Amino acid sequence: MCRNIKTLFNFAPPATELEIRDASLQFVRKLSGINVPSKANEAAFERAVAEVAASARVLVQSLVTKAEPRTREAEAAKAKARTALRFGNREGVSSD
Repeated sequence: MCRNIKTLFNFAPPATELEIRDASLQFVRKLSGINVPSKANEAAFERAVAEVAASARVLVQSLVTKAEPRTREAEAAKAKARTALRFGNREGVSSD
C-alpha cells in the first residue's frame, strides 16, 4: 500500500494539491488499516486525510535544497529501470 506514496519535494513543477491529497490518503489508509471507511468512520477518516494533507503541504513548501529540481519523467524512467532490473524484461513473454 505505501508503495503508492511518492516523493513530493523538489519537483518542477511543484507537487499539485491532488498529489498531496493522494499521498495523504495512502498514508491514512496504511495507518488505519482501512481502505474504504464505514459510514461510522468516514468523517474521522476524511478529517485525518485533510489534516495530513495540510501538514504535508506545509512541509513540502518549507523545505529548502540546493539540488536541481527533479522531473517526473526522469523519476518515472528510473523507476522503470529499477523494475526491469528486479523483474527482468517481460516484454514479449507469453503467460500461456
